[in-house]
Amino acid sequence: MAIPQKVKIVEVGPRDGLQNEKEQVPTALKIELVNRLSAAGFPNVETTSFVSPKWVPQMADAADVMAGIERRANTIYSVLTPNLRGFEAALAAAADEIVIFGAASEAFSQKNINCSIAESIERFAPVAHAAKENGLRLRGSVSCSLGCPYQGEVPVASVVDVVERFAALGCDEIDIADTIGVGTPKRTKEVFAAVTQVFPRERLSGHFHDTYGQALANIYAALQDGIAIFHASVAGLGGCPYAKGATGNVATEDVLYLMDGLGIETGVDLAQVVGIGDFISTSIGRPNVSRAGKALLAKARSDQPRCA
Repeated sequence: MAIPQKVKIVEVGPRDGLQNEKEQVPTALKIELVNRLSAAGFPNVETTSFVSPKWVPQMADAADVMAGIERRANTIYSVLTPNLRGFEAALAAAADEIVIFGAASEAFSQKNINCSIAESIERFAPVAHAAKENGLRLRGSVSCSLGCPYQGEVPVASVVDVVERFAALGCDEIDIADTIGVGTPKRTKEVFAAVTQVFPRERLSGHFHDTYGQALANIYAALQDGIAIFHASVAGLGGCPYAKGATGNVATEDVLYLMDGLGIETGVDLAQVVGIGDFISTSIGRPNVSRAGKALLAKARSDQPRCA
């Protein structure tokens, strides 16, 4: 299959990237990050979560963030909503897309939310129905699609089952997420070959973490299978909670560098994103883990004229 000539990059840094930061990130900084990302050309920015502050204190300012951002035409601002209360808050905040989630691993589902996969997805039925009734986009995210921290290998059939359940809820897009970054290109191709049999290829996306350094290889494998939507986090924001010291989300700058090298159109300005990665890393005092970002920053600085 031919590699797509155009892909959509979903920037998840403001939500997935920041949610595990221990120190509270100022609301104004979150708003500026979203605004800078929108200005760089991202068609979809995962902005925040409407979840209980007790469980995710970093996202307690979700309504303020949504109220403060500058809306860019043709940009989708997504939010996670685990229940109807969260949905109602998201609706009031004028979110463009509602994101629901479920694990492909039975062990992960039981360990984290004390219920089966089927029960967890059924809980989202009222949210999905409300989203559709209100004309909002609905996205489903299938976590642990390529491996689980508790049970290890996840059967491809389990991923297919969750995709089918999300499809039945009316999801416009479904993410195949390698939550702990253990996936390999071979496994990636196996999973996408199976899920494309039950859900339209053009509405599937790849969400890869880089814990084992395989994210870009997995993205390339998915590209070869015709997948044209990928998630990434500026500066690689977001650690992996199941592997201490390991990186989490694949860095957006690295993905954009790959796409540019393949001649694939993204509509996103790489140079701007490199600057954004430097800005947010410096602002929250954490390392920038984007290899392309750091290399391009170093090159830009070395090219600057020096005073005599």
